[in-house]
Amino acid sequence: MDIDDILTRTRFTAAGLVPAIIQQEDTREVLMMGWMDAEALRRTLTEGRVTFWSRSRQEYWRKGDTSGNVQYVRGAALDCDGDTVLVQVHQVGAACHTGAHSCFDVDPLAPVVLDQR
Repeated sequence: MDIDDILTRTRFTAAGLVPAIIQQEDTREVLMMGWMDAEALRRTLTEGRVTFWSRSRQEYWRKGDTSGNVQYVRGAALDCDGDTVLVQVHQVGAACHTGAHSCFDVDPLAPVVLDQR
């Protein structure tokens, strides 16, 4: 894996960030979304633990360092446009800062579902 090549192919926003979708490795459940800059992506891909860039605190945070809810990297991919990262993890504990298993368990919506048969 050539990390510099990966960073070159990643299409970061004007603010220097890329959205990172975090997915449970075995169930494929989407756990959360966070932001990464080039250094956070580099750390995630080379250290085996997920690192994000906190826009509110303007600092790096490695998931689980304070909460114990660690995300161990099991795989990663860029989407077809290179502007979103998918990180497959082994999640220990809750993924959401609210204590919920997934950030998407917190506020489920009720969209209209069309039958396409």
